[in-house]
Amino acid sequence: MLLGFHGATSMTSDLETDVTATRGAGFKALELWAGKVDTYLATHSVAELMMLLNGNGVAPMSINSIEFIAFRTPEDYARIRARCKQLSELCEEIGCPVVVVVPSPTPDRNMPWADVVAEYVRVLRELADLAAPHGVGLSFEFLGFGWCSVRTPRAAWEIVRQTGRSNTGITVDCAHFYGGGGLMTELDDLDPSRIFAFHLDDLEDTPKEAISDATRLLPGLGAVPLDEICRHMKAIGYDGACSIELFRPEYWEWDATKLAMKAREAALKVLSPHFTVQ
Repeated sequence: MLLGFHGATSMTSDLETDVTATRGAGFKALELWAGKVDTYLATHSVAELMMLLNGNGVAPMSINSIEFIAFRTPEDYARIRARCKQLSELCEEIGCPVVVVVPSPTPDRNMPWADVVAEYVRVLRELADLAAPHGVGLSFEFLGFGWCSVRTPRAAWEIVRQTGRSNTGITVDCAHFYGGGGLMTELDDLDPSRIFAFHLDDLEDTPKEAISDATRLLPGLGAVPLDEICRHMKAIGYDGACSIELFRPEYWEWDATKLAMKAREAALKVLSPHFTVQ
């Protein structure tokens, strides 16, 4: 398993700091935060970005993310399509295999599930067709928040299967899995080759309705059944990329390399009983 750091874990750091912290902590890969990439490329070239990554021995795992991709106005959707094309072209240039895409809030609580599925299938097909010529996969990440229209692995997998596009897959995020009430049997039904990203994170032991990105914790410090999740992921044959995605503002105040080192140490304790970790 390729273990990487994540730009959201050190959100207030810039991309250059993320890369050096990734290297300093012993990671070989980094999930890039899209906004940081934008900021970097405003004053640097793509060639310089490649030099930054390659010079530090850091592989780009994915770019995170294009958010709220469905139930948008025509103007918004035109921007989403343009963003997908832009990031896919960039991924091809820097050797990044995946762009993470995120579902939208539920537009109408009374909307039939079949209509929700149809909307996402339509959008993901169109975006996947923009990404495919560049050899890029789209990783659809369910969100475990009550306001989200796609909250579980089963729901995300149903949508991805129906796209009929081999470059669509899903992201399994442990915090969202727990927050959305996902069942372990849902993991058992996944095709490991279509899991394009695996986010390792934990949560404070709070009522489900109090869960937020800010209540995330280093792996192993909270209420998420990470050992059980890892056992099920191993059982289906998953051995792909894994990144540590923590949005906790408290952690953003830490030195980025110190944070990356603590994140790696915590992740290895969780993952090592189940996976051979790079």
